[in-house]
Amino acid sequence: MKKYRIAAILMIIHGGFMEIGGVLCMIPALMLGTDKFDIGQYFEFRLAYFQENLYLMMVMGAIYGVLRLTGAIGLLKNRMWGLVLSVINCVITVTLMMFLLPAGIMDGILAGSALILILMQYYGDKKITE
Repeated sequence: MKKYRIAAILMIIHGGFMEIGGVLCMIPALMLGTDKFDIGQYFEFRLAYFQENLYLMMVMGAIYGVLRLTGAIGLLKNRMWGLVLSVINCVITVTLMMFLLPAGIMDGILAGSALILILMQYYGDKKITE
């Protein structure tokens, strides 16, 4: 159970600070106007489509953050849905981390670590073959 707790804390840090915190930082940019504050100079997506729709990507980040926090809370409450939602979030994040650099590196570290801890706790000392 201890590994689930550590994984949930990593997911809360990831979802709360990186995803939702990033969206909260977008609010002053929207208030100043996009012509005065080019947020694209701080984030570089590897795909031009993502770079052109950066504000929509920030909203998607907020959705990921809320889902990540929800999964972490379910994991802390020892619910199976929290476990499944957390694994889904971690797998998707590790898959998509290469499109956002350099922040994707931190995404990979946090989501990958949480995924490893969840799998270690779930499967424990079970062997592939007996």
